[in-house]
Amino acid sequence: MTTTDYGFIGIGRMGAHMARRLLNAGYSLTVYDTSAAAVDELVAAGARAGSSAADVCSKTKTTFLSLPTPDVVEAVCLGDNGVVDGSTVKHVVDVSTTGPKVARKVAAELAGSGIDYLDAPVSGGLKGAREGTLAVMVSGPRPVYDMIEPAIGQFGKLFYVGDGAGQGQAMKLANNLLAAAAIVLSSEAIVMGVKAGLKPSQMCDIINSGSGRNSATQDKFPRSVIPRTFDFGFATGLSYKDVRLCLQEADELGVPMVAGAAVLQMLAVTKAKFGGDSDFTSIARVVEEWAGVEIKD
Repeated sequence: MTTTDYGFIGIGRMGAHMARRLLNAGYSLTVYDTSAAAVDELVAAGARAGSSAADVCSKTKTTFLSLPTPDVVEAVCLGDNGVVDGSTVKHVVDVSTTGPKVARKVAAELAGSGIDYLDAPVSGGLKGAREGTLAVMVSGPRPVYDMIEPAIGQFGKLFYVGDGAGQGQAMKLANNLLAAAAIVLSSEAIVMGVKAGLKPSQMCDIINSGSGRNSATQDKFPRSVIPRTFDFGFATGLSYKDVRLCLQEADELGVPMVAGAAVLQMLAVTKAKFGGDSDFTSIARVVEEWAGVEIKD
């Protein structure tokens, strides 16, 4: 049987870039995805194809996961022909955003089969995945992290946040709540300014030179809103999922999130109007429509 340094399950928009970075760093890789085209592209780049999650985990000791939802992560790890059925896998590194609850469940059940689990969600979008500049928030057994650190380091800047399963997920949810909130409030502020006769690009320049600067005015509005492309690279449906998971975790911990609930509602409206596959900068389009103006110079 041919084995490789690492496995990679889930080679969609983010996963494919991370898998390529491992290949470009000289690691051998076995990959699997439900999309045959995605697998073929990575095979052309030097990877080997796996026939299932279990097959990948029978050809490597360490496998990465990059999957869209908590349910998919749970099914791929614990379901039939899944990670848990692999014959050689000893370590799983999950770069998906699952939320702490699923991370803890998967970690506990994999541990029963002698498999270590690291949750290592990432932030930085497609550009960060492509260029290796992601923020990677890792939690899990420290010895496993130390062993795999050189490979995970191909993805970007590493932050080891603790040995408890789900701590990386909690950090990621906090980050993604703030990312969405920045778009919501920046949309309201800039739409107000546009309706008052101000130019949005100049508004961003002024805000970014003052105390109101944030990730939306510094990056998302100049790149995707003012040019009217709405293509920053993160889907509204995924943002909605992450903020919903954040509010659920906060509720379980007894932390009120009044403003967070408003952000979730804005994402729900955006998702209903423009679809889950729309870019989450489309939040601005909702506020524009309500106000009767467009954010453009």
